[in-house]
Amino acid sequence: MTEYVIECLTFLLRWLHVVAAIAWIGESFYFVALDRGLKPPQQAEPNLYGESWSVHGGGFYRKQKYLPAPQQLPAEVHWSKWKSYTTWMSGLALLTTVYLFSPQVYLIDPAVAAWTPAQAVLLALAFPLLGWLCYDGLCRLLQDRDDMLGVAIAGLVLLLCYLTMQVFAARAAFLLTGAVLGSIMSANVFFVIIPGQKQIIAALARGATPDPEPGRRGKQRSVHNTYFTLPVVFAMLSTHYATAYAHADGWLVLAAFMAAGALIRQFFVLWHGGGRAWWLLLAGAALLLAVFAWIRPQPKAAAATTAALVTATGKPLAEAAPPDTPAIQAVLARHCLQCHSATPSLMGAAPKGMMFDTPQQIESQAALIERQVSVLRVMPPGNLTQMSEAEREAIARWAAQKSQPAPGQ
Repeated sequence: MTEYVIECLTFLLRWLHVVAAIAWIGESFYFVALDRGLKPPQQAEPNLYGESWSVHGGGFYRKQKYLPAPQQLPAEVHWSKWKSYTTWMSGLALLTTVYLFSPQVYLIDPAVAAWTPAQAVLLALAFPLLGWLCYDGLCRLLQDRDDMLGVAIAGLVLLLCYLTMQVFAARAAFLLTGAVLGSIMSANVFFVIIPGQKQIIAALARGATPDPEPGRRGKQRSVHNTYFTLPVVFAMLSTHYATAYAHADGWLVLAAFMAAGALIRQFFVLWHGGGRAWWLLLAGAALLLAVFAWIRPQPKAAAATTAALVTATGKPLAEAAPPDTPAIQAVLARHCLQCHSATPSLMGAAPKGMMFDTPQQIESQAALIERQVSVLRVMPPGNLTQMSEAEREAIARWAAQKSQPAPGQ
């Protein structure tokens, strides 16, 4: 019953996180589009910077922007903050529930770094904090030199992609890279954007002229957030795309996908201002296609390695007959049933409902088992149960036999 409750709570957290993120990103995208689409006001008014008309829901809307603020404080002001905070808090809770509670399954890959579970958890918590400190330091150092700051932030993201892949299991590295960027986005709202808005409102309340600098800093951080958005969304979704994070140069794959997201986002930012920089959209699409071509599964060059692998009887695999399903069931029992079972020992329920308790269940997933174990080599996670090369090769040979049509067909 406890496992079921945990599964329900995890699902609710995931749902909350996605809904809050949709609301936050949607509102952020709307304000970027609104800001970029402002036109000079039709009637002169003190501090009125621009305005925009739109039609929606059977009516017309007139939006006006004042810089640094209107002369009088409005009776009611809408704040855009709780969607950001809810996204971050639900994301942290989800990260804790799924990854930090099972570091030996999700965070640690002995082939990358032999951390203890406690060390892996502390590092996973430290990365967002250190990422924010580095980013915020660059913003304070370079201030309004936006071009230099943009290059520096791009370098920081590239370094982040590299470092996470050197510290964590590949799947966790992709996710934590997105978590760091998402934390920076939410910290921008909490530490810079909202406090700056509060300073402006406080000045209006006491009848003083607002200082435009807090608004400038908030606008700068808001611009950074909009370019982080699509890279973060990819990193969050990448846990379902093993071909990307299982690649030998996974950090470059991650960086390339993030760069493509930033290019595509820039296209839409310019579009909202009347620009039609189609080359940005084409460049982003070309980069995505190039990455897909680069990381495509390659035919296995098994001739050199297979001959050196031997079966349990000592006979070379190259000469041995493909193993049957009971033999593969024994391999999976040693290495996979800790998770993929009706009664898993490492988690509350089998991931995606995949169970390998019976020969029928195993044979129905032959192609997927081979891809995860023998082609991408992402299972078992971090090779937690120390599956051997001979066992991976045996699974490949068994799956190849299963994929062949039966005699007479």
